[in-house]
Amino acid sequence: MHLSRLHLRNYRNFAEQALEIPAQGAAIVGDNGQGKTNLLEAVYYLEIFRSFRGAPDEQLVRFGEDVFRVEGRMEDDEGRTRSVSAAFDRRGRKKKVTVNNAEPERLGDALGQVGAVIFSPSDVELVGGGPGARRRFLDIVLSLAEPGYLQALQRYRQTLFQRNTLLRQNKPRAMVELWDDGLVAAGSRVAAARAAWVREHAASFAEHYARVAGGHPGHMTYASSAPELGEAATTEDVAAAFAAALAKNADREQRRGMTLVGPHRDDLRFTITGADGTALELRTYGSGGQQRTAAIALRMVEAETIHAVRGRQPIVLLDDVFAELDPGRSQRIVDWIENEEGGGQVLLTSPKPTDFRLRGETLPRWGIRDGVILAG
Repeated sequence: MHLSRLHLRNYRNFAEQALEIPAQGAAIVGDNGQGKTNLLEAVYYLEIFRSFRGAPDEQLVRFGEDVFRVEGRMEDDEGRTRSVSAAFDRRGRKKKVTVNNAEPERLGDALGQVGAVIFSPSDVELVGGGPGARRRFLDIVLSLAEPGYLQALQRYRQTLFQRNTLLRQNKPRAMVELWDDGLVAAGSRVAAARAAWVREHAASFAEHYARVAGGHPGHMTYASSAPELGEAATTEDVAAAFAAALAKNADREQRRGMTLVGPHRDDLRFTITGADGTALELRTYGSGGQQRTAAIALRMVEAETIHAVRGRQPIVLLDDVFAELDPGRSQRIVDWIENEEGGGQVLLTSPKPTDFRLRGETLPRWGIRDGVILAG
């Protein structure tokens, strides 16, 4: 299934744009600041209904307007279609999502309709930045792939907020502990799902890292916020370890006024093996090229996850990624798209025509200027 049509209205710098998109995709070529990333952001918005750049919905509305709307039509090889749309009115801060013209009961039920994965230069922050970006990555992937994960995550955040409020107000320990069972129940579900996903895909990450880097593998592990949680395997084990960690840290939490253990403080760790056999953390010791390679490998694993869950190749969105890479790494990404993701749709942006050939031929090239796509 591929994205056959995209209609934008008052999204970022796009006033009104309707595009018929070829099954193999397209390369959008234009100067910086013309709207290339905005276009890919709009496509991915229909996947998760939020900006992959972290911008609030209010900032996505075209200047001087009140409402934006993005609509996509998906089509399979037999001609069957599915539509998904999202609109936001900043006057009332209201968002409306429809799938085949019907509103889902919950927004989470509409996630993943497009089946896309985006590669962006900003992905280096997944490796070199703070743990919040890595937790957000895991939450997005698992919300798309794991039934019930999003609901557990929302329950955990709500319970954590209530518990932290009591801790900040220095309420008696007995009042704080009233929230512990709910925190453990939801948090163990979240932490166990994250850890299981990392364990399941660690070998694939290592292979992708080695392939892109043309050398030794990288490693991906889940880093829990407490030693007890790191030893747990099943959801039940995590729950028992989580409860024990809360009890152990109760006095310290009262002094600090916050919950100190749980999935909100966990992390995703990326390492390579140094010449002396020690593990070198890429966040601290990795070069820019090594961090970018790890981020690319992580996105490749995400694409595999989408493929496994949806039963079809993901739409690959490449936002000027070749500009940040040497020719060898760039070519190996192209090879992966051709060999691993063969047949899937690719939308590529670049400030200049690229020499890389995809899908056995050069993708159709479209220009862009001031938020207007100039299809060739």
